[in-house]
Amino acid sequence: MKHATDASLDSLATILAAIRELPGLRERKRGAFYRKSSGFLHFHEDPLGMFADLKTGADFVRFPVNCPKEIAVFLREARKAARS
Repeated sequence: MKHATDASLDSLATILAAIRELPGLRERKRGAFYRKSSGFLHFHEDPLGMFADLKTGADFVRFPVNCPKEIAVFLREARKAARS
C-alpha cells in the first residue's frame, strides 16, 4: 500500500479541511500531519480505496475513508485522538 499521491489527496479535500481545523496539528507535507515531532496521520491509496493511518495511543490504526459513513467514523476518531 503506497502513500497517497497529490491526485488522490485531491479527492480527500473535505477530510483534509476538517483535519486542518484540529488544534495542535501541523501538516509538514500535504496529507501528513504531526503532533509536536511525532507522526499523527497520513493517507494511503490501494486498489481497494483510500485509507487513513491515525495514531491512536501508541500505535497507528488504519481507517477506510471511501464513503460518507467511513469518513464520519474516521473524523470522529481523529477528533478524539487530537484531544487526547
